Amino acid sequence: MRGRPTVTTTKGPSDGMRVIKSVAPYFWPKDDRGARARVVLALVALALSKALLSGTPLLYGYAVDALSGKDTAPEFLLAIGAVGLTIAYGMTRILASGFQQLRNVIFAPVSNAALRKIALETFNHIHALSMRYHITRKTGGLSRIMERGVKGVSFLLQFLVFSIGPLILELAIVLVIIGSKLGLSYLLILLVTFTSYIVFTLKVTEWRVKIRKEMNDLDTDANQKAIDSLLNFETVKYFVAESREADRYNVAMRGYEKASIKTESSLAFLNFGQSLIITCGLVASMVLAAVGVGRGDISVGDFVMVNAYMVQITMPLNFLGSMYRNIRQALVDMEEMFTLLHQPAEITDKPDAKDLVVTGGTVHLNGVEFAYDPARPILKGVDIEVPAGKTLAIVGPSGSGKSTIGRLLFRFYDVTGGALTIDGQDLRDVTQESLHRAIGVVPQDTVLFNDTIRYNIGYGRDGATFDEIVAAAKKARIHDFVQALPEGYETQVGERGLKLSGGEKQRVGIARTLLKNPPILLLDEATSALDTQTERDILGALEEAGKGRTVVTIAHRLSTVADADEIVVLEAGRVVERGTHEELLARGTKYAAMWSAQAEDRDAAE
Repeated sequence: MRGRPTVTTTKGPSDGMRVIKSVAPYFWPKDDRGARARVVLALVALALSKALLSGTPLLYGYAVDALSGKDTAPEFLLAIGAVGLTIAYGMTRILASGFQQLRNVIFAPVSNAALRKIALETFNHIHALSMRYHITRKTGGLSRIMERGVKGVSFLLQFLVFSIGPLILELAIVLVIIGSKLGLSYLLILLVTFTSYIVFTLKVTEWRVKIRKEMNDLDTDANQKAIDSLLNFETVKYFVAESREADRYNVAMRGYEKASIKTESSLAFLNFGQSLIITCGLVASMVLAAVGVGRGDISVGDFVMVNAYMVQITMPLNFLGSMYRNIRQALVDMEEMFTLLHQPAEITDKPDAKDLVVTGGTVHLNGVEFAYDPARPILKGVDIEVPAGKTLAIVGPSGSGKSTIGRLLFRFYDVTGGALTIDGQDLRDVTQESLHRAIGVVPQDTVLFNDTIRYNIGYGRDGATFDEIVAAAKKARIHDFVQALPEGYETQVGERGLKLSGGEKQRVGIARTLLKNPPILLLDEATSALDTQTERDILGALEEAGKGRTVVTIAHRLSTVADADEIVVLEAGRVVERGTHEELLARGTKYAAMWSAQAEDRDAAE
């Protein structure tokens, strides 16, 4: 992923700072002067807002003194009188609010662009991860991690830039004003109050972070169970398992409920503690001010000013508590997303990788070895060559390594020994994108997007015209069926294509592969899940699809590959036989035995 900042998982405060540093470049992009200018202008607007807001209690105090007959205001303000001071107080508050909102307007394009970049980068990175990673992860869990992570980044970046610094600035201004105008006693009360508040907030928040982490884990688990159940809607119905699924979901949600109650209870404790500390500080400063007024050391306006400052400072202090709490929680939410973003892709292009150039489409497996687990090899020195424009069928019992060859050809995995080439080019030396463009795949179970038939066929080639989509549908022998539907090509296929039958889904899959128009075609048990009649209909479409292409067919039913130019029989990861259908039958060995067994099964079924 070019240009992506290095991301580190968040385990503690130091790791949290590294995450913050990794996020910062999205809000200060080196290649976007406009965005950086917006950040600067937003900071200026915010600084003006805080400066104006910090001056309002002073004006308030001067106005009170003016009404009581005392002139405590600076000379340049004396001329406007009590009414003028009151108006100035109101105007200052309006300007402070205006600059605050102006900051939001200026910064919004920067924050939203940063969120889009992070979300897109995460999305692309998930797609770049290997097949091995995806088959060990749960889709619902991934979507939840991404959703919470992006929201966490939104909060963190928004408040990190425009809250912590300005809050510290506002507190400093208040301390300076109170200390210089009223003395060290007031300053000491404020320092003790602020310090106690901050220490209490940090300690309790660190405790609450652990509770939040547990709640997030339980939330992810419950969400995954819900998505998994809904995706397997038909299976649930087949086994009358609605109540069982509801019980599983309820158990997961009960755990989330308990963790959520802990979170709410700990939040109540934190809020009460914060309120207690602030109230004690407010009362102490007001008592000291009241004594000062009684002795004549300070004016009534100063008393009002102290109260106004304490009330005003309560807001940012409360904000500090919630801000720190939410930032820590946001870091927890971001942890798994950044871990995901930092997950290295197992299959990557070499720095000097070139695009695959298909001149004929000859596929060659030269002594290929492969193992998902080193302790359990799957392919053991497989040698197969598919001449350009020819059809090769790979058959064999379950677990022999047939489908693994298909995955290696599409480079979901890299071979662990030997080489797999197309027209003499090792697949490890070419770009994945060019390889994927050169191969069309019709899998055993075609999965469709929850969109229209037109969209699903058109997915085969970006920008395809409607006429091209119709032409592909005709070749796949599904056009007449689509035309007979009330909404034609605009018919919705439902989640994963469940509104269509197995044969109809396969034809849509074949149509979009034909629209892709690849020079090499991989049929991975494309008819094994269909009934005999539907299979016969589909075989005609597959034969049409294979014209002029190199075709590799992985099959269980031998009757579907009898016309292949060559048939290879795999057993335990090795090639045990090869030849045409007639040659293999004449030998009377492994292939012939498989053919006889399947023929008996067909006769028994009929």
